[in-house]
Amino acid sequence: MGFRSFLAKPFASYIVSAQNKWAATPIETQKNVFKSLIFQAKDTVFGKEHNFAGIKTHQDFVKNVPIRDYEGLKPYIEQVIQGKNDVLWKGLPVYFAKTSGTTSGVKYIPITKESIPNHINSARNALLTYIHESKNADFLDKKLIFLSGSPTLDTKGKVLTGRLSGIANHHVPAYLRTNQLPTYETNCIEDWETKLDAIIEETLHQNMSLISGIPPWVQMYFDRLQAKTGKQIKDIFPDFSLFVYGGVNFEPYKAKLFESIGKKIDSIELFPASEGFFAYQDKMISEGLLLLLDTGIFFEFVPAEEYFNENPTRLTISEVELDKNYALIINNNAGLWGYSIGDTVKFVSKNPYRVVVSGRIKHFISAFGEHVIGEEVEKAMKHTLLQFPEVEITEFTVAPQVTPQVTSQESALPHHEWLIAFSKLPNNLDLFAQTLDKEMQKLNIYYTDLITGNILSTLKIKVLPSDAFISYMKSLGKLGGQNKVPRLSNDREIAEKLYKL
Repeated sequence: MGFRSFLAKPFASYIVSAQNKWAATPIETQKNVFKSLIFQAKDTVFGKEHNFAGIKTHQDFVKNVPIRDYEGLKPYIEQVIQGKNDVLWKGLPVYFAKTSGTTSGVKYIPITKESIPNHINSARNALLTYIHESKNADFLDKKLIFLSGSPTLDTKGKVLTGRLSGIANHHVPAYLRTNQLPTYETNCIEDWETKLDAIIEETLHQNMSLISGIPPWVQMYFDRLQAKTGKQIKDIFPDFSLFVYGGVNFEPYKAKLFESIGKKIDSIELFPASEGFFAYQDKMISEGLLLLLDTGIFFEFVPAEEYFNENPTRLTISEVELDKNYALIINNNAGLWGYSIGDTVKFVSKNPYRVVVSGRIKHFISAFGEHVIGEEVEKAMKHTLLQFPEVEITEFTVAPQVTPQVTSQESALPHHEWLIAFSKLPNNLDLFAQTLDKEMQKLNIYYTDLITGNILSTLKIKVLPSDAFISYMKSLGKLGGQNKVPRLSNDREIAEKLYKL
């Protein structure tokens, strides 16, 4: 046993004990976070404009602070970029996390001295929680690889700016730096494919025990390792025992990843974003991720069906129900107030509060009133894959086809088109499509009604090359790092680009 694994176990016990303490008093914990945030920000520009000095309750807060997305908060961000102090939070941010926005172009998300622990300590605590439960800390004594964005930082105004994963790289504890890969120089390579080749050269002959990254990019890493060696990952890295991931639903990638690895290993799911680190998997066998209620974020939850209403209901942790979709709204010690991150969550436990990420509030298909969401297409694919064990997919997305170019009356009806990149095709593609459609109908009654009413026909599958989505992301300049393909959309912009590749 090395010194890292030896010291990790008592520290893990300490962290889990503290975690259990606040998890046992969730409502009080969130009330204290709320009071602290309001008090600390009452003298900021935002605090004065929104009467923070007069806010005593959540109801007061709702009356004074509307829900905003990045566009709504952008005027305040611009003041910060111009160098003005005490705008959204006291002083200036330490960093801007630079991320892509669908309507805003590049977004600059503030990270303050007070919010850094939420990002860094939460990732650490996820590992420590796993160590406490599994009693496995040996992986800390071997090589750890984090597939992430470049740690190179620029400046925006007076603030250091970079990708969140790159910023986090600057805060890796010193005791882990000696066994962290890739090297800083390799991590700074901007082109993903060039970087991936360099990562392979650096890691191929190392004793890797932990690999962390977004599943499709980890799969790309595995594919190239296998192409180079002709071996499964377990034979390249015999001590590989833990996979840490976040950003996308693991299920569509799980079968292919584990086939590439050649054995089952433990995995930890995280729920991080540039705006904050919200939850992590705290139990290996329990569904859902532990919502982090004590790390400087006050959470609000809007019933998904009300999100686009003029005055939607805004619930606190004490008011949520199980198995309902909520748009996640955050207020934090980086100065994000009434901020909609765009994700929807569903509570699967209230003791403690655990969530699953069910989709994106703006990623849906409702071209015909069906309002199909990300969680539904993910589940339909998962359940279908269980019935077709020979099938493996690398990626998929779904789009409406309103005006199909066909001749027969039946197939001329509008439908949902599933654009799927298979690494292993079904033995019977038509049966696979029929099964997938049946699973969708089980999950969405409106979709079923539209099909039985002859408004829609059943879904159609467009088979894409296995590397289609890699080519698509490359064409956008978004290959690798933390970038993700939207699982579904209400238009055909992504579909048409995929057709042209």
